[in-house]
Amino acid sequence: MRGGPLWRVCILRGMTFPSATRIHVLSMAWRVCLVGAGACLGFVLGGWWGAGVGAGIAGLGAESALILYRRRAAVSLRAAGSRGEAEGAADAVLVGISLYKAAVFPLTPNGVSKEEQQARRTVAYRLAAHESLPRAVRISAAAALEAIDESPDAAHVRPAVEALTLTVYDCRAGR
Repeated sequence: MRGGPLWRVCILRGMTFPSATRIHVLSMAWRVCLVGAGACLGFVLGGWWGAGVGAGIAGLGAESALILYRRRAAVSLRAAGSRGEAEGAADAVLVGISLYKAAVFPLTPNGVSKEEQQARRTVAYRLAAHESLPRAVRISAAAALEAIDESPDAAHVRPAVEALTLTVYDCRAGR
């Protein structure tokens, strides 16, 4: 049970629908709350006629605010999606190259077969060639792969993999 009994009640928080659907549901809830608040305030100030006017004014205000917000939200979602894809690809490259390094320099002699080394090498090279990778990560990944392929021991490879790790970290931090 994640978060206690309130978690099951809060359907908006636990939704697994696409972002556009969640935004639509939340904006409808926002409209309903504002119209209700406008109706209550109008009723207090002017009776039933005031409730209708207050609800109408609040509805128009909520709709105009959401129209302006919707454009900004769509741009933010697109930017976050592309940034998230680049960060995920960079993390995948780091993992793939680390696994390839572990296959080339195993902790136990003959701990990894040649077929597994070749499979991990293929995966690492394919991940490093992914089109959504930032340029800095591609360059650092190429240097790490070159170091792994040409170096006789793991000590010479460590600086290249550490540089790749820092490059991926910088990509994730948005620096």
